[in-house]
Amino acid sequence: MKKILFAAIITAVSPVALYAEGYQVNTLSAKQNGMGHTGTALHLGAESQIFNPAGMGWLDKQFEFSGSVSPIFATVKATMKSSGASYETDNKAATPMSFNVGFSIYDNLKAGISFYTPYGSSINWTDNWPGACLNQSVNLKTFTIQPTVAWRILPNFSVGAGLMVTWGTVDLNKGLVSPQGFDAMVQAMAPGSPSIGSTVPASVNLKGNAHPRVGVNVGVMYDIDERWTVGANFRQEMMMRVKAGEATVSYASREIESLLEPRLGLINKAEFSAEMPCAAVYNVGVSYRPIPQLVLAFDTQFTQWKAYDQLDIVFLNPDLSGFNQYIPKKYHNSWTFHLGAQYSLTQRFDLRAGLMVDTAPIDKEHYNPETPGMTKIEPSVGFSFRPTSFLSIDLGFLYVAGLGADDRSCTYKDFILGEQKFEADYSVHAFCPSIGVTVSL
Repeated sequence: MKKILFAAIITAVSPVALYAEGYQVNTLSAKQNGMGHTGTALHLGAESQIFNPAGMGWLDKQFEFSGSVSPIFATVKATMKSSGASYETDNKAATPMSFNVGFSIYDNLKAGISFYTPYGSSINWTDNWPGACLNQSVNLKTFTIQPTVAWRILPNFSVGAGLMVTWGTVDLNKGLVSPQGFDAMVQAMAPGSPSIGSTVPASVNLKGNAHPRVGVNVGVMYDIDERWTVGANFRQEMMMRVKAGEATVSYASREIESLLEPRLGLINKAEFSAEMPCAAVYNVGVSYRPIPQLVLAFDTQFTQWKAYDQLDIVFLNPDLSGFNQYIPKKYHNSWTFHLGAQYSLTQRFDLRAGLMVDTAPIDKEHYNPETPGMTKIEPSVGFSFRPTSFLSIDLGFLYVAGLGADDRSCTYKDFILGEQKFEADYSVHAFCPSIGVTVSL
């Protein structure tokens, strides 16, 4: 019984792995969201610190500030393979953001600092849906502060490097005991007792912090001529370490608490550590100006998710070392393709359009509703308006259309029934409006 209980705890804490799963935030600029989130081969001023630090080498202002907020309104739907019933998430808006400051030291030497949210997820399946023992809700965020230097070695060639200091938080809820398992336990104790129905009898809330980690964001950019620019960017893998800060068990009623508390109470005392990678990212891009008013850009992004082969959970108490878990994830590397266009309609008004195709790294047989990833098609539009020479107001809109993920499954440990298999078909769509401002002096 104790081993089954600890297996249930392991399943409870596994959503901390979202720090390393296929949920990179590709909505870090209101301008670039409207342009398919391209930027590897574009001169973006202070915002280049995120997309390719080398691009800041062409900053032509003494000082520039840019800030963006991009709320994401996502809905995920799961259709049960066993019953055909469908369930939708009730999500609050996630709020990726970025703030960038750049300034000129010399004509060919620039520096700056950025704050942004490179990874994150917010999903709420509600308390009593059939997959509650895998996930009820989760709110995960990572934050990065990145000081950056860019040096334009030649008039048409620049290099740049940033130091990423990244940390994060996790707040999740999941069921510990399934309604079916609780009914089976009660029937064994008192035959003929009424069923609890679909109510999850016991759940756990877990909060933790990922300790700061350090990595580098480096890039190069080359203007071939007045029309063509190429660039490359590399963001280093970082191992995020999460330690449980708080664990709180809740029960559907006092009667249920009296039955389960003697068995579940020790969860409040269990502390663990977990390590998982924020995968390395490689970007290569090209931009082209067929006419002075129009720029076209294409980026290819390769994410080395294969580094996330398994999630290791290690209990800090040596007496619990026999319960350490090494959970296979079996991620594979994935690609994201970005296409964008910007047209300067007037000196004050720019129009943008773009498209992203984002492929998922998640293995079909290790597919958990906490991470309902799938290949997504993401068209976008946007514009900027400059009421004065030093101020730009930037708006963008991105739509995410998932192509569906059918016949997905995963196994987990039920506290009462032991190993179970969860199977469902998934779909997702999301809306992401963006607003930002740029101030240049």
